[in-house]
Amino acid sequence: MSAYGALAGRYDELTRDIPYGRLADYCEAVFAADGGEFRLLLDLCCGTGSLTLELASRGYDMIGADASADMLMEAMKKAAAPGFAARPLFINQSAQELDLYGTVDAAVSSLDSLNYVPPRELREAFRRLRLFIRPGGLLLFDLRTPEFLRSMDGSMSMDETEDVFCVWRGRYDAEAGALRYGMDIFEREGESWLRSGEEHVEYAHEPETLRAWLAEEGFTDISAGENGPIEGGGRVYFKAKRGND
Repeated sequence: MSAYGALAGRYDELTRDIPYGRLADYCEAVFAADGGEFRLLLDLCCGTGSLTLELASRGYDMIGADASADMLMEAMKKAAAPGFAARPLFINQSAQELDLYGTVDAAVSSLDSLNYVPPRELREAFRRLRLFIRPGGLLLFDLRTPEFLRSMDGSMSMDETEDVFCVWRGRYDAEAGALRYGMDIFEREGESWLRSGEEHVEYAHEPETLRAWLAEEGFTDISAGENGPIEGGGRVYFKAKRGND
């Protein structure tokens, strides 16, 4: 079972409480505090493009990259709606295989998306981000802490609407340092329900290790803290500046 296949068409419906406006406000506050010019942005692991489109509606030129073609299809459907003078460019690329045509002023990655990248490949993602963020540009991302992921061992969660029911069960794999959770999705089709399944894996990344990797890859002014647009839930927000060398 792969991640974000069957779930893609229902993702927005099942995550309707995510405050994308606050996420965009947070990004803009960081840009303003930095004082630089930020016009062209990368939304890395953009999923269905909700944050991408929110930032585009505020006047930014946006690139959205994601490893899931199914999630990108949902993003493109939303972007095709009236109201966007300059629609985002969506590309089917993983974080560790990022390959842009030029540089961006900043890259953002939200909702613990980089927890899905294995440690060895996350180091490569940082290397590529340094390559494609302009000198002096910014990298913003958040992660779930290792403590939070370990606490989800044996957990079960459910969500439902009139036409879809979703349940997932978490199991922490200590040897792999990862939370694995199986997801069952039931979608109404007439008088019947269609069942599909996915497996998601989130890796436990130690914040101090990531700070060291970012510094080694040429990022400066690195900070990590719990203060961010979504409170609680074992989330750490990172900010880093691409060095000028």
